[in-house]
Amino acid sequence: MAQAKQTQVKDNRRRILLVDDHAIVRYGLAQLINRESDLTVCGEEEDAAHALSTVGRVKPDLVVADISLKESSGLELVRNIKAQSTGLPVLVVSAHDESVYAEIAFRAGALGYLMKGEALEKIVTAIRRVLNGNIYVSDALAARMLRQQANGRADMQESLAGRLSSRELEVFQLIGEWKKTSEIARQLHLSVKTIEYYREQIKQKLDLRDAAELTQRATMWAGRDCAN
Repeated sequence: MAQAKQTQVKDNRRRILLVDDHAIVRYGLAQLINRESDLTVCGEEEDAAHALSTVGRVKPDLVVADISLKESSGLELVRNIKAQSTGLPVLVVSAHDESVYAEIAFRAGALGYLMKGEALEKIVTAIRRVLNGNIYVSDALAARMLRQQANGRADMQESLAGRLSSRELEVFQLIGEWKKTSEIARQLHLSVKTIEYYREQIKQKLDLRDAAELTQRATMWAGRDCAN
């Protein structure tokens, strides 16, 4: 009887799939999650392809994923999850600057964005909020968004986010990190020709004359929050 009751309690836990290419990060998150009586880690993966397969096999209630995965893109994983499992929520936990990547992650289909520096304190809160169908962002980012809305003006980041697609923003960010076209293609699992097409689209949308202006503008974008 006691064993049956214990099994029932375990089955009632919300199931979390962790996707991160660092084993130590997965271990730390799993330790925090498994301490909660209503949550349990049901699987771990380090790349997008295996993660997508595991989603179909273990049927998690939530996916917690990084943006940079082993030889793959976490953002592409988010898009594929949303395409295949419409109701499955995704929380992104990443070292990438939330002021740049949160917007891209939300466009891809994520419901929450948490910086790894805050994960130890906020992961359980973020998980529960996203499981309940709500958006999660840090207090700092939420305050910034409210200030921008109250001021009634769009800064450089908002302007770019409104003019470029999610994929174009990804390419633009990587250009700003001084990645070569071939490196961007490998990271995003796209052809060099496709990345060149996105570069041209970005130049047209931002009214940039040449590759030098594109690199300069992208570098400003990628480093603006680090400089503040």
